[in-house]
Amino acid sequence: MAPALRHKDRQEPLRNYCKGLLLDGERKSVEPMAARLAPDQVQRMHESLHHLVAQSPWSDADVLRRVRERVLAAMQRHSPVEAWIVDETGWAKQGTHSVGVAQQYCGRLKRKANCQVSVSLSVATASASLPIAWRLYLPEEWARDRARRKAAGIPSTVEFESKPRIALEAIRRAVEQEVPRGVVLADEVYGSNREFREAVAGLNLRYSVAVRRVTTAWTREREPLPPKEWTGKGQRPNRPRRDATHQPLKVEQLALALPARAWRGVSWREGSRGALRSRFAAIRVRPAYGDDRGAGQQPEQWLLMEWPKTEQTPASYWLSNLPGNTSLRRLVEITKQRWRIERDYEELKQEVGLSHYEGRNWRGFHHHATLCIAAYGFLVEERSLFSPSAQAGHVRIRTPGIPAGFQRRGAPDPRATA
Repeated sequence: MAPALRHKDRQEPLRNYCKGLLLDGERKSVEPMAARLAPDQVQRMHESLHHLVAQSPWSDADVLRRVRERVLAAMQRHSPVEAWIVDETGWAKQGTHSVGVAQQYCGRLKRKANCQVSVSLSVATASASLPIAWRLYLPEEWARDRARRKAAGIPSTVEFESKPRIALEAIRRAVEQEVPRGVVLADEVYGSNREFREAVAGLNLRYSVAVRRVTTAWTREREPLPPKEWTGKGQRPNRPRRDATHQPLKVEQLALALPARAWRGVSWREGSRGALRSRFAAIRVRPAYGDDRGAGQQPEQWLLMEWPKTEQTPASYWLSNLPGNTSLRRLVEITKQRWRIERDYEELKQEVGLSHYEGRNWRGFHHHATLCIAAYGFLVEERSLFSPSAQAGHVRIRTPGIPAGFQRRGAPDPRATA
């Protein structure tokens, strides 16, 4: 990664910072890392690490690109890229001065809280995943506040953008950089956004994204009425009479109207307690956007629905532009790969200290996240040395032979030890 920092003096602090992130320790902020790395010169180490992360003007995008190129090559030795996963993560913060902190929904806490939220894009194979883009979500109140922007060092080019817009920028950059393509997966914050789905499809990408239960769609049996026609110049349009039965339905209504035989049990992966299994159904629909304008021209796509036996009503819904001949099992397997991002977030926060940064400015926040992703990428690359099917205790690694004369006379033969 060192060449991406474009300055020789930054190489040693880079090495120390990444080492600090990988060492044991409850906190991975600058001060405790400095104490672990150089207990006899804590102040000097603290200044070096702080300058690298909070002040040095190196490019996060360049470093992440180098990490991606190296780690993705290792990941693809076992299986190709299958998915691009869009998601967000947040962590609670005290006070009001840390960049982007506001009262907003925090997924980890499952409620609104004073927190920071970031949007990420990850690439995933069948056995591994890695974040390749990371961006802080800047609430509108921050984007408008000049004083807070200046204090936090927010670049003048950064304006308020919705989370789907931030995610789309990351996806476009990945396409431009020719990252191996996968099916775009996202939760309903992104999937329920019409512009997001259309933009992803416009990039010739497949998607399978969650939508809210109130999302409406046309089925083949309930195609939209023909467009209005003008009866003549200056005359009012002759709109066909519509009745209550000719309307798009909410996806929840479509799910409840399906016969029992439409729901099939599908297993999609092995969990810690055995195979993960639930009931699913899928039908072909055309999304509706509040009225029937252009609905007849909307491409047909899959509506995937999940209804666990333990639930009184269907639990989840997804829209997908995967091919019409895609099997139900394949739809489920691809769609359910979003779980990998939760594992990424958990390990980034718990193992390499993603949420431990205590600085307040824009540059430091993103530099720290970039170096955390680099450290995590190292762990992903190390795991990729082994086959995904290898189990602990069954990895075939040759052990070095016992040197001649090493065994003490009368001692048991160490080669006989299990």
